[in-house]
Amino acid sequence: MNYPDTKIDDLAGDTLHGTWVADPYRWLENDTSAETADWVQRQNAVTEAYLAEIPFRQDIAKRFEALYNFPKVGAPQKVGDLFFISKNSGLQNQFVIHVREGIDGEDKIFIDPNAEDPEGTTTFSLLGSSKDHRYLAIGVQKAGSDWQDIGVWDLRTLTKTNDLLQWCKFSGAAWYKNGFFYSRYPVPAKGTELSGASKFQKVYYHRLGDPQEDDALVWEDRNNGDLYVGVGTTEGEEFATLTISPGTDGFAQHFFDLRTGLLPNPASAWVPLQQGFDHKTSIVAFEPASGKLLAMTDVGAPRYRLVAVDPGKPAPANWEDVIPQRAELLQSVETGGGLLFAHYLKDATSRFFRYNSDGTGETEVKLPGLGSACGFDGLREDSCGFFSFTSFTDPGTIYKYDYASGDSEVYLRAELKFDPEQFVTEQVFCPGKDGALVPMFIVRRHGVALNGKNPTLLYAYGGFNVSLSPSFSTSRMVLLEQGGVFAMANLRGGGEYGEDWHKAGMREKKQNVFDDFICAAEYLIANQYTDKEHLAVNGGSNGGLLIGAMLTQRPDLLRVAFPEVGVLDMLRFQKFTAGFGWTPEYGNADNSQEEFDYLRNYSPLHNLKPAGYPATLVMTADHDDRVVPSHSFKFISALQLAQQGEAPVLIRVQTQAGHGAGMPTSKTIAQQADKWSFFFRNVGVIPRFDALHVTSTG
Repeated sequence: MNYPDTKIDDLAGDTLHGTWVADPYRWLENDTSAETADWVQRQNAVTEAYLAEIPFRQDIAKRFEALYNFPKVGAPQKVGDLFFISKNSGLQNQFVIHVREGIDGEDKIFIDPNAEDPEGTTTFSLLGSSKDHRYLAIGVQKAGSDWQDIGVWDLRTLTKTNDLLQWCKFSGAAWYKNGFFYSRYPVPAKGTELSGASKFQKVYYHRLGDPQEDDALVWEDRNNGDLYVGVGTTEGEEFATLTISPGTDGFAQHFFDLRTGLLPNPASAWVPLQQGFDHKTSIVAFEPASGKLLAMTDVGAPRYRLVAVDPGKPAPANWEDVIPQRAELLQSVETGGGLLFAHYLKDATSRFFRYNSDGTGETEVKLPGLGSACGFDGLREDSCGFFSFTSFTDPGTIYKYDYASGDSEVYLRAELKFDPEQFVTEQVFCPGKDGALVPMFIVRRHGVALNGKNPTLLYAYGGFNVSLSPSFSTSRMVLLEQGGVFAMANLRGGGEYGEDWHKAGMREKKQNVFDDFICAAEYLIANQYTDKEHLAVNGGSNGGLLIGAMLTQRPDLLRVAFPEVGVLDMLRFQKFTAGFGWTPEYGNADNSQEEFDYLRNYSPLHNLKPAGYPATLVMTADHDDRVVPSHSFKFISALQLAQQGEAPVLIRVQTQAGHGAGMPTSKTIAQQADKWSFFFRNVGVIPRFDALHVTSTG
């Protein structure tokens, strides 16, 4: 491969704890400069030239488009007598939000993002409605950015008001009386909107009709700018809840009694429920009958429990168990119809139990099978709610659930372009390097022989307490239809088994995550699902870090790698946009010699050396303001220089896109076609679309 020339700056770098760390591609951190734009254009040109030579690229795009072209519908969201439903007829760039009067009413278009933005890069999300169901707050995001505008719609006329709130990120809208609480940042300096760090997030109360500059400040920390903060309100607007976090792990929880008729403000005393960032306690609801708050917590329960809290005596010593900790992970608790619905994970698959509001009357909710479910939430007075169920071969069926009887019925089911009965899912447990058992799902077509030659994609994440459960991906069907195998491993660092499982894969124990992934790959090879000539690995964001580590630690074990929007520079990630929030998970090289040492020991960027690397397609986006694209830019520059083998190592930079959410359908189809074309080309398999089999090129 003739890769583009990439400038090397021999003087760039830092001295950390007495050690010089060279950073020759630091100039690529300026992702808005003309020099970087030129580099991106040249890299994309080389990648496009390579992909254009793959003879079946267009066939894959057509097949994926055909598979993707089915009606998709989200679960209804009830606001008074109105039901809001997001729909995509098949190939629309973004889901269209419809509204109907009554559960069986006729759908009408409420907001069509495709009409608002012909480029298809704008998304709308329903954030919350006023207690009288008159107003609805809606978030608007563009080009995949995390930056968010918040607008308000009058539901009597279904028209937008003049309210506009800007410079929000990761914010909801928690209604109270004739306004709502929301989180926002100060206006960033011009030119730093995408790549500049977000500092000093604050919480405001916006009264409908007021200009944003008149909003009331209800919380701030003038000394620590690296905090995430958000406010919620209980269903009856009795309490406001305040969550303060230094990042993605651990948070403090406070509350304020709104029955006083006052707004909290920076000088008022929010009542602490849990202080410090060593645990996770979140208020779920307020029960008027008992006068107590219900909170889900890991205090004294690494697999979580639900407790009742007297607002007048909020200390943990006074908490009473409502739903005690059990063997399975308590993933979440929802309320609806005056009931509690506890979502448990058993070996990474969903189980739901319903309870009375005091925790009595436990009854298991029958789900359609082993997979992932969510929903059941609603207001106390609601007679019914909804839940959705999905699996690796079911894109999602929505069920209507009767709160009184506990009966459920199909409300909406997708019409598929394939037969899910042709495929089988199994779950195995791989022995890890230190003896830990690592769960892994394996999906394949019935009748696929375990001959050690099947094209296989292994996917994982392994971090941030995120639990991976069965989920549907249309693009995987491209692999499965061709006789391929899809595997998903539940590594330590995730949340599948609670906080102990999570903590076993964070900070100085991060190597456990990589070892678990290596063991999962070795299991697939040892048990004849595939071999190292037909194995590809994939992960995004923190999962992109996982793939980067796999490339530097075990390049001999795989044929293809897809690090997507990855965190690849572990010594400087904290210096950009949301990066400071990941230091509780990873550590911070600036803090101490210890943290510097273990981060440098596995940092993908800093562990590349001349070697033969697998075929690699690094994937990122120019508007990713969460994991800034310079991670990928610097990594591929170093990888192209280090590559001693013949396999291509390329980067694909998606324009007008962000960290992944909200990408237009047209770009999704193009991206996935390129990904699978690269995969099949480099595992030596020619996909066939006239029959469900593969032909090996040897």
